Amino acid sequence: MKIKIICIGKTGKKFLEEGEQEYLGRLKHYISVERIEIPDLKNQRNLSQLLIKELEGKEILSRTGAGEQLYLLDERGKTYSSVGFSEFLSARFNAGGKALVFVIGGAYGFSDEVYGHAAGKISLSEMTFSHQMIRMIFFEQLYRAMTIQRGEPYHHQ
Repeated sequence: MKIKIICIGKTGKKFLEEGEQEYLGRLKHYISVERIEIPDLKNQRNLSQLLIKELEGKEILSRTGAGEQLYLLDERGKTYSSVGFSEFLSARFNAGGKALVFVIGGAYGFSDEVYGHAAGKISLSEMTFSHQMIRMIFFEQLYRAMTIQRGEPYHHQ
């Protein structure tokens, strides 16, 4: 199985981009990971929040396919410990399918259409982080989950 991570917009901060690349590089030793970056919409200032979510939603759904399980990183999602997230991933891997797709949305969240296609929602914290920061945090948690599954010493309990 493969993991796809769909992100809205650019990170824009060098230190975050370096962190993303660090963990994406580490993940290659465990699983195939594809990061898909959807560019920010042009002239966003002239668009309503609803229209922005709908246009971003169409782009998100156009990059998902049959047999792929879609999970949204959403503040109202289920929270996991690192071990719990590792177990979640193991269960999804064992269930089969082409890919697990995680989506890190834009500043306004997701359209109703995207929520309708999602198999679930995951929250990384009750706190709010910028969607640029969430990328690096999520990539690190994916890496941590892979090391937990292999019994490697990265994660300490």
